[in-house]
Amino acid sequence: MAKAPQPRTRPTDVPVGDFLASVEPPARRAEAEEIVGLLSVATGAEPVMWGESIVGWGATSMRYANGTSVSWPALGFSPRKSQHTIYFLHGFDGLGDELARLGPHSLGKDCLYLKRLDRIDRSALAALAAAAWARG
Repeated sequence: MAKAPQPRTRPTDVPVGDFLASVEPPARRAEAEEIVGLLSVATGAEPVMWGESIVGWGATSMRYANGTSVSWPALGFSPRKSQHTIYFLHGFDGLGDELARLGPHSLGKDCLYLKRLDRIDRSALAALAAAAWARG
């Protein structure tokens, strides 16, 4: 019987610091380092690289519509070129107060997008991360 293919996004041994050091430009790298620090404090967990570009905290099971389950970080972050992306596996229900305080952002189904960290209320971001971590 053929073995199911492994997902590309899974924990790796790449040090998070090495990945963050590769983020360009330097201002985006500094923001990414700050976000990783903030999310690490909010979760109380050490970050781990998932795949090539996602920093993750913890692990949980995610089920696709077709019934396939994969392991995914309970909370994830990726410093994309145009905006930072924070992955909230369980969505944003009940987090309206924190989102209202956060500052300029946009949302996807389970993603929070931040263009500029200097306009964000860090305490609101920490509260969002802590709530996501608690949902786990």
